[in-house]
Amino acid sequence: MPLGVAFFLDIFKKKLILKIFYCFLFIALFISCDINKGKNVIAHIDLRDTVLFYYYISKDKTFPLEQRQKAINKSFQYVDKDSKDTIYFEVLYQKNSMHFSLKEYDSLLIFNKLLLKTTNETKSQFVLGKQYYLMGYYYSEVVNIPDSAFNNYNRSKNYFERLMDSSRIGKNLLNMGTIQKDKNDFFGSKETLTESLNYLSTKKDYTYIVQCYNLLATNHRKLLNFDDALKYYAKAIRMTDSPTDKLIFLNNLAATYIDNQQFELAVDILDSISSAKMSISSQKEYARVLDNLAYAKWLSGDKIKESEFQKPLQIRIQNNDKRGQIASYTHLGEFYSENNPRKATSYFDSVIQLSKILNVPRAEKDALMFLMKLDSKNIKVRNRYVLLQDSLYQQELKVKTQFAKYKYDDKVTQEENLRLEKENAEKELEANNQRTQKIIYLGGFIFTISVLGLSLFGFKQRNKRLKEESKAEKLAAIHDTEAELSRKLHDDHGGKLNQLMSLIQRDADKDLILDKTEELYNHTRDFSRTLNSVDTGPDFWNILKATLEFAKPAEVEMMFNGGKELNWSTVSNQSKTILFKVLQELVINMARHSKAQQTIIIFKDQNKTLHVYYVDDGVGASKEALYRKNGLQNTEKRIHAIGGSIIFDSEDGKGFRAEIRIPN
Repeated sequence: MPLGVAFFLDIFKKKLILKIFYCFLFIALFISCDINKGKNVIAHIDLRDTVLFYYYISKDKTFPLEQRQKAINKSFQYVDKDSKDTIYFEVLYQKNSMHFSLKEYDSLLIFNKLLLKTTNETKSQFVLGKQYYLMGYYYSEVVNIPDSAFNNYNRSKNYFERLMDSSRIGKNLLNMGTIQKDKNDFFGSKETLTESLNYLSTKKDYTYIVQCYNLLATNHRKLLNFDDALKYYAKAIRMTDSPTDKLIFLNNLAATYIDNQQFELAVDILDSISSAKMSISSQKEYARVLDNLAYAKWLSGDKIKESEFQKPLQIRIQNNDKRGQIASYTHLGEFYSENNPRKATSYFDSVIQLSKILNVPRAEKDALMFLMKLDSKNIKVRNRYVLLQDSLYQQELKVKTQFAKYKYDDKVTQEENLRLEKENAEKELEANNQRTQKIIYLGGFIFTISVLGLSLFGFKQRNKRLKEESKAEKLAAIHDTEAELSRKLHDDHGGKLNQLMSLIQRDADKDLILDKTEELYNHTRDFSRTLNSVDTGPDFWNILKATLEFAKPAEVEMMFNGGKELNWSTVSNQSKTILFKVLQELVINMARHSKAQQTIIIFKDQNKTLHVYYVDDGVGASKEALYRKNGLQNTEKRIHAIGGSIIFDSEDGKGFRAEIRIPN
């Protein structure tokens, strides 16, 4: 066995001998107190052992960071860069780790690329898992790029899954769930954190389990699942052995009681922890306790002074806790809303300014909601609220699928890589069994032609299938529309005609017959107008707006945004016609079923696609109830028939929303 390999094994088997060996070499190499002067001493020492010696010096945290960096640079200098063995990759990872510790981020990015470029996935899965974890931490905590952090943590998890390292899998999932929570993907975060708990061990990972419980509780609180939130906060409080963390979790528990309007329970908890001795480093959390306590007392009906809100605010200002200041200003605004609206408005304006600085649009939206209550006639505030609400809705809709897509795409990539590895191994084995290079080339040529042929055939079949599906959807939309018109003609028009014929047969009063005849004529005229084509000319917008306003009940307030400014000449006549009928159907449905008080319709032209957002504040309906309505099914088929899309979003008691996209 080579000396280097024996030395490497002794690291794990003979720690005492290794320490003595390190001590001897350290005295020899550092006798001049300078690591760079060890070159002459190591002339007779095996090069591989030298690499390992410097490598373990760099990992020894009893040395200063600068000296450890010199050691890893020496190790990297002597390591065989052509061998691409495990030692080379471990040294390269340690070099990355040292650059990170010393905040040399430019060097970190350079050597990260080198490691990923040269690493053999089969031999260095552990190193790759650690490297991707390191880069996930870099993107999360240093440069704050959540998407990149999530992807790196996910890749790290995949490598540790191959190694069946449960603890590291769980830690990666915990970090991924934290990122999802911070991006308001509460459902996705809950799923990821629950998966993390399946891998973490209560013996050695209890700290991470406590974090999982706290984050799960926060997710449930944001989703208004207060019972589950209280359950997980209680678990975190019972399990943690950190006094500081326990106070934080108790504060979170009290905040949940406030959200659930259990104010007395919140006051009891906050009273108990406000008197606890908190360190200087916990001043931000202490301010949060005081602010929550004042807020809970006020909500419970206790008479409190402004100073009880001002004290935590001043602590937050002194500690530059801008997020905490947002909470304080919001609570002060609520406190003064009834007795001093002008002062309340000033505090809510402070919330809006801070939320823009910190890029926290949800806080701005909440402040705007309070301002609308103070001044319901302020159109500027209401328009900003509607715009922000729409933007947040779009962002939340995107986030719901964003991280799930990252995980799915990475899973597909991993499966594809495994498949390719298997195929490559099979090809290599086959190649070794071939007698001549000519047969190998011929086999590769035949394989390539086959793949191309199958790809071409598959492409043609796919295009054919898509065309058939598109044609079928259009025919289905036409048939459904015809069926609906036929039903109306039979039920409404036919009924009136039968009634008239019955009157004539009974020789009823002539005036009554004439009245029924005129009623039948008017109904026929209206039905004819329904069948007629929509005016898609220059006056399309005014006609559409007038039609929708006519279709709504008188007591419903209908607002439009962006329709007048839109260049309708860029929208095809067919798209205008379909959009006209779809919006008409939505408004008619609203008038019949929703009991709405306000309806908003927004038009936007983005990336050569017409976006139309319909929102009302009616009673809403479950998704199952929505899809039982033929009218909504017809609108969906009409939009699909012109290559567009429509998304319905509604819950019982929470209004109805629809997003329509039509390519220009």
